[in-house]
Amino acid sequence: MDLTFWKGKRVFITGHTGFKGSWLCRVLTGAGADITGYALTPPTNPNLFSISGIEDKINSCIGDIRDRDMLARAFDKSQPEIVIHMAAQPLVRDSYKNPAYTYETNMLGTVNILECVRTIGGVKSFLNVTTDKVYHNNEWEWGYRETDALDGFDPYSNSKSCAELITRCYRDSFFLDKKTAISTARAGNVIGGGDFANDRIIPDCIRAAATKKNIIIRNPISVRPYQHVLEPLFAYLLIANKQYEDTSFMGSYNVGPDDKDCVSTGVLADLFCKAWGDGQSWETPGQISGPHEANFLKLDCSKIKSRLGFRPRWSVDEAVKRTVEWTRVYMQKGDVCAVMDEQILLYKCL
Repeated sequence: MDLTFWKGKRVFITGHTGFKGSWLCRVLTGAGADITGYALTPPTNPNLFSISGIEDKINSCIGDIRDRDMLARAFDKSQPEIVIHMAAQPLVRDSYKNPAYTYETNMLGTVNILECVRTIGGVKSFLNVTTDKVYHNNEWEWGYRETDALDGFDPYSNSKSCAELITRCYRDSFFLDKKTAISTARAGNVIGGGDFANDRIIPDCIRAAATKKNIIIRNPISVRPYQHVLEPLFAYLLIANKQYEDTSFMGSYNVGPDDKDCVSTGVLADLFCKAWGDGQSWETPGQISGPHEANFLKLDCSKIKSRLGFRPRWSVDEAVKRTVEWTRVYMQKGDVCAVMDEQILLYKCL
């Protein structure tokens, strides 16, 4: 994973204060990129953005992706060559609680950033990060391909399906000259150090383990394409890099682990308990309740492997171990930035 391409590149990242955004900023600052981030204040307390020391290394603009005028001012000031759009309301269960906000953020936010790309100009590479949940879920046992139907079930997934269609419409309507390459990336479930979100399996495991309680797993048989956060981030960088140099690489790409690492929530919890130690265990509640969530979800990632040469590097077992490693250092008030940099170096050198 050669990151020399990014040295001196002007990169505009929406959602930079989130979990994935903070890791991405850490990767790109280490590569020498000139980063402008646009996002709301970090969504949790504590949060990785504050912990990782990113704010002093980039131009951080705190704003709402729904505010087109403010977004345009930040965009125009930064004059980016590359845009990576990650700002979103990213939680399925929260989307049931506030569907209007979810649609406004995930759909209108996509329109707003694409309007900046269209009207201000200067962008050579644009990547919209969506989700593996954009597909119509048939609960089948093989992976969804980029050509399968887009029809997310819940408000989060559906809004991301719409964001895919919006991106495709803008590409076909306004960027046929191919001066700007437009792509989307549909990534699986990510884990890694510094995720403090609610209703995510590994953060829930960590909170339980830290308080020496049993982990509660809502649905231990649900299968997801779990991967360490560095996996999709390096895939995003590869897509943005390749299409910057050659617009024939633009399109839609699934980003997920190999089949062997698509595991059930129960297996993931087992891996966490093993990595954590201390006799940690998990259980299921007496009665499972809550909104609809898919039971089985896998991605076919043949396209990104064959076209771009990308391959997953860390197994789900390794991903869990790296997450626990970061968490242990954080809990002991150690140097988590050094752990992040070490993990980034280890990953890109594989």
